[in-house]
Amino acid sequence: MSSFQENMQEFKELLKQGTVQQAYRGLMDFIMNLKTYFKNKYPNYFVSGSIYCGYMDMTYFSFTPQALKDRKLKIAVVFNYDAFRFEVWLGGYNKQTQAEYWRLFKDSGWNCDHLVPTTEGKDSILEHILVVDPDFGDLDALTRTIEENTLCFIADVEKFLSE
Repeated sequence: MSSFQENMQEFKELLKQGTVQQAYRGLMDFIMNLKTYFKNKYPNYFVSGSIYCGYMDMTYFSFTPQALKDRKLKIAVVFNYDAFRFEVWLGGYNKQTQAEYWRLFKDSGWNCDHLVPTTEGKDSILEHILVVDPDFGDLDALTRTIEENTLCFIADVEKFLSE
């Protein structure tokens, strides 16, 4: 296992190459533009004012319809660095709400999307993969795919909660 000092030296060398900064800046620009696109196209949804940049583990913004917001639930459009993919998550506004809805989905036998095994230490109740191995060479197509799959996920959740 590498020491912190060794990791920092390797990080320094990677930064000298310049591609890490360029890729990260491009990813942040894409996610910011995606957030703005959602906000403009879906004015009745709550879209967070900022993007959570994380620790290069995840970057996300919220995109929540009023019906879910009223239940103290939120939708997050997430870039998962480890898996290098886009995901959409259902989460609660607080741990109590999250645990309550997690039990509801678990007790129902929900099998449409990945139900996290526990809410302990998790930021989500459900997780759904939007795009595996995203093609950053066609940002318009990537945006459409994320949009369509996010809306389907939300529709599934809203349908379940209305039954």
